[in-house]
Amino acid sequence: MTTPSQTVGPFLSIGLRDAPEAVPAGTPGRIRLHGLVLDGAGAPVPDALVETWQEAGFARCGTDDDGRWAIFTVRAPYIDVSVFARGLLNRVITRVHFAEEDVDAAVPAARRHTLVATPDGDGRRFDIRLQGEDETVFFEL
Repeated sequence: MTTPSQTVGPFLSIGLRDAPEAVPAGTPGRIRLHGLVLDGAGAPVPDALVETWQEAGFARCGTDDDGRWAIFTVRAPYIDVSVFARGLLNRVITRVHFAEEDVDAAVPAARRHTLVATPDGDGRRFDIRLQGEDETVFFEL
């Protein structure tokens, strides 16, 4: 018999520390990748955890009270992302791309924009919508 999944719960942050730098300051091409984690109603999720990994390194950042998260990394063909949040039985997995043409052709064209980080004045922005209209594309393990 397998053990059933449990939701992440309100105590996720105990024992977990932010490690927002996949690459150290001074790394050529270093960028700030940031955004919001939003629920199905479009409200910010104040206690989610966003983890990213790529060849350059691993980073982790909890969301603040306004659902904001940020890490420092370098541009790559894509960056893998896991999101843990209250109410999720398992993490959800997505990818950040830096150009829509780099998104896998298996993703429907109308949804590819949900996987693309857009330039802004402070790096690249990537909002993660857990449900609802414009829900981020998530992948199976």
